[in-house]
Amino acid sequence: MGENASFWESLIYAHPTCTTWKQEAEGSIYHLASILFVVGFMGGSGFFGLLYLFSLLGLGFLCSSVWAWLDVCAADIFSWNFILFAICFVQFIYVTYQVRSVSFDREFQELYSALFQPLGISLTVYRKIVLCCDAEVVTLEKEHCYAMQGKTPIDKLSLLVSGRIRVTVDGEFLHYIFPLQFLDSPEWDSLRPTEEGIFQVTLTAETDCRYVAWRRKKLYLLFAKHRFISRLFSILIGSDIAEKLYALNDRVHVGKGFRYDIRLPNFYHVSLPETPPVQPSHHLQQGSPRRKPVGVTNCGSFSTQ
Repeated sequence: MGENASFWESLIYAHPTCTTWKQEAEGSIYHLASILFVVGFMGGSGFFGLLYLFSLLGLGFLCSSVWAWLDVCAADIFSWNFILFAICFVQFIYVTYQVRSVSFDREFQELYSALFQPLGISLTVYRKIVLCCDAEVVTLEKEHCYAMQGKTPIDKLSLLVSGRIRVTVDGEFLHYIFPLQFLDSPEWDSLRPTEEGIFQVTLTAETDCRYVAWRRKKLYLLFAKHRFISRLFSILIGSDIAEKLYALNDRVHVGKGFRYDIRLPNFYHVSLPETPPVQPSHHLQQGSPRRKPVGVTNCGSFSTQ
C-alpha cells in the first residue's frame, strides 16, 4: 500500500506546478489544427460522415505535425501527430473505396432513395440485397403476363420499379400493382420456405414494366445469413399485403348500398344513410387477399363511390 502511495505521489508531485504562464500565444498553425479537430468531430454517421471525419482530422494532425516541426521543434510531438495523420489518410482512402464499390445503376439508386433509404438501410446492407437479385432489372412488355392463373409456379419475389400491372382472376379485374409494390407478396406470404405453389391470379403488364426479381431459394439463404434483412422484408411484404387488402376493400360492393369491410368481415358498411342495416348473408373467403369474395358481384361491374 505504501509503495502505491509513493508511486502516485511521485506521479503527481514529481513535476513542478506552473507558476508563470507563457504570455505569447502559439502560432496560427496550432490554432488552425485545433479548429480542424473541433469541426471534424462534428461529422455524422455513415460513409460520408466518415469521409468528413477522417479528412478534417487528418488535416488537423498534419497541421499539428507542421507546428511541432517549425515552432516547438519536438521530434516526439511531430512523430505522433504525423503517425495519426497517416492513419487518418489510410482510413479516408479505405472508406472512399467502399463508397465507390457500393455504387449502383440509376434504377437501383432510385429504388434505394425511394424505398430503402427512408427506412435507414445502409448502402452496405442494400448492396447485399442487390447482389441477391444479380443487380438485374427485368423488362416486361405491354400485355405480356408475369404470371398466369393455375400455371405459373411461385418461385420468386418481385418488386415493380416502373409501369403498372393488372391483376385478374378468371378474367375479372381485382386491382392494380404500382411501382414500389411487390408483384407476388400474397403468394410469397402464403407459402412456407419448403412449400411449393402456383399462382391463383393472372398478372398482366398494362404498360411496359420494369421489375426486380429475387429467386426464392437464394433469398431465403440471404435471410438465413442476415436476420436484419429477413425482418426488413417481412415488414415490407406485410405492408404491401395490407395495401392490397385496402385496395380490394374499396372495390367490394354487395349492392343496395352495402360493401364489405375486410377488417371486420362479419359486418357491412352502409353507403346509403337511408338504407336500414341488415345482417350479412356472406363472409369473405379466408386466405390470400386476391381471392374473390364468395357471392359477391363481379368486380368489373362494381360502382365506384
